[in-house]
Amino acid sequence: MALKLFNTLTRKKEVFKPIKNKTAGVYTCGPTVYWYQHTGNLRSYIFSDILKRVLLYDGYKVKHVMNVTDVGHLTSDADEGEDKIEKAAQKEHKNAKEIAEYYLKIFKEDFKKLNIIEPNVWSKATEHIAEQIELIKKLEKNGFTYKTSDGIYFDTSKMKDYGKMANLKNQKLEAGKRIDLGEKKNITDFALWKFSPSTDSGQAKRQQEWNSPWGIGFPGWHIECSAMSMKHLGEHFDIHTGGIDHIPVHHTNEIAQNEGATGHKVVNLWIHGEFLTSAGEKISKSKGGLFTLSELEEKGFNPMAFRYLMFTAHYRTPLNFSLQALQEAQNGYERLNNIISEIKDDKKINKKYLEEFEKAIDNDLDMPKALSVLWKMLRDQKAIGKIKTIAEMDKVFGLDLLKKEELKIPQEVEKLINERETARKNKDFKKSDELRDKIKELGYLVEDTIEGQKIKKI
Repeated sequence: MALKLFNTLTRKKEVFKPIKNKTAGVYTCGPTVYWYQHTGNLRSYIFSDILKRVLLYDGYKVKHVMNVTDVGHLTSDADEGEDKIEKAAQKEHKNAKEIAEYYLKIFKEDFKKLNIIEPNVWSKATEHIAEQIELIKKLEKNGFTYKTSDGIYFDTSKMKDYGKMANLKNQKLEAGKRIDLGEKKNITDFALWKFSPSTDSGQAKRQQEWNSPWGIGFPGWHIECSAMSMKHLGEHFDIHTGGIDHIPVHHTNEIAQNEGATGHKVVNLWIHGEFLTSAGEKISKSKGGLFTLSELEEKGFNPMAFRYLMFTAHYRTPLNFSLQALQEAQNGYERLNNIISEIKDDKKINKKYLEEFEKAIDNDLDMPKALSVLWKMLRDQKAIGKIKTIAEMDKVFGLDLLKKEELKIPQEVEKLINERETARKNKDFKKSDELRDKIKELGYLVEDTIEGQKIKKI
């Protein structure tokens, strides 16, 4: 079965046809590194990881690029407010580079905990200023820019099909309804380059600013992704991913920049993941569900349980998050591992269940279906080749289903186990049962086998 993916631009599933044979160029909108990434952000990165794993599973060579926004992302999509990195630097009494490096380090640690494959290229905005300036110059040459007192802007009225992916024309946007138009010509116009505040403006001097043909300043958020994606993947590449919140502004503006500069389509497939929700609404501090991975670990949750939970809903479907739902996912994940640990490897493979699994993942990354196929195989007592089939499936799941972890038994439990072994040898079965119950109270299960006592964590 050919891999089919839903293209946000065309609003339909399409058979994936790579530009270069068996090679996929993928760009993922990465983090703005001014704070910790929360559960909602992490769902988006697990979705892009599954896309990459499926491409790899299907035999494609993947070049994956992820941007790191370490400058230029303002607190408002209307090109107003403070730069998020600069604001965090002031708040934490550090410089902008220290802020960006610290939160990128934490982000990469989250990737490891969640078994997310790192991109081939981590692309920092501050290391691609020259490419961004060159792209703005191309847009200027092609007649898409104008200057205001605070920056260089993209004139969206010059692009006939602006907003085609987000269907903006049918939304009947009216100037001044969402934002103050200011010096903008059109409500949808956006900044390509922002000027630094003058010394007599009363505003604090920026830590990050560069010389440009238009004046000292810094790039807009949108121009960064256009410049970096084309720098590393070329002016025509396969797939661009992100969250659905990127559709109406960020990715709409990327398309405008890409096509305004090159005169042609740059990205073949735009793929977007839905929100993680709480009580049916996008997670937020007020609605709940807004945890970092470290906070979930402090509450006793395994990062792999969070990854497992993400597979219980399709990436294009909102997934309701709660600690109760995560606990249920953790129980399910632990049960899955316990069942697998009891299976003996018969060195065979189960083609029937593997084909069902492959059909699911190639149908627009249908992970809930793929997960149900795994459980169906495990419950099938007549099924052969379970271990080798699980190994193949886990190339996509990334749940470490066959990873053998050394059980670290506390000294107190170890002592009780030794006492129980002595009681069994002395045929003192009453004491043996009492010790088994004490061990269970401490969170460990003892099973008597031909080889001796077998210990499991409950």
